[in-house]
Amino acid sequence: MRWLTLYARSRQVPASLAAVVISAVAVWALAREGSGGPGDPRLPVLVLATGAMAASIGLSGQDLGLDRTAAIRWVPRRAAHVLLCGAVVGTVLLTVQAMGEDMATTAFVVRDSAGLMGLVALGAALTGGQYAWTLPFAWLSFSFFAPPPTSAPMRVASWLVLPPGTAEGTWTALVLAVAGTTAYAVAGPRR
Repeated sequence: MRWLTLYARSRQVPASLAAVVISAVAVWALAREGSGGPGDPRLPVLVLATGAMAASIGLSGQDLGLDRTAAIRWVPRRAAHVLLCGAVVGTVLLTVQAMGEDMATTAFVVRDSAGLMGLVALGAALTGGQYAWTLPFAWLSFSFFAPPPTSAPMRVASWLVLPPGTAEGTWTALVLAVAGTTAYAVAGPRR
């Protein structure tokens, strides 16, 4: 076997990809039933967050000691893993969206998938791969139930549901993506 196949299997990529696709199709079916109004960002955010949380499980291998002693350079591979997961999560939503209901713009999907994967990567660096899903889940929960964002701190806290092009939403997602990817690439998952 090639190293890429072994890496994908050890990181549970097939199962994560299946979870991403299933969640996207389920939310697409909900959107077709009219459970959200036009322009309602909650359904696409739910798809992206679910996909990021599913991908988070693969951010640590079966044996952390083996990962840390391997004779390969992990920093670029870890960074590429996070970036590729974010791209896959966003692409799955855009592909499902192309089949019918227009739920979100491309800018919205790119911003939120980048920010959510940064949160997942930060969670893996702080708590390990098995608990990396907790940060995006907590932020998603807050965004869904928070009062309308009227102040700058509330707009930063609810960046997930802000319209694309909003400065606070864009900068928050960018900072999370860069900080999370960097922390995970350099430090790796917590033991």
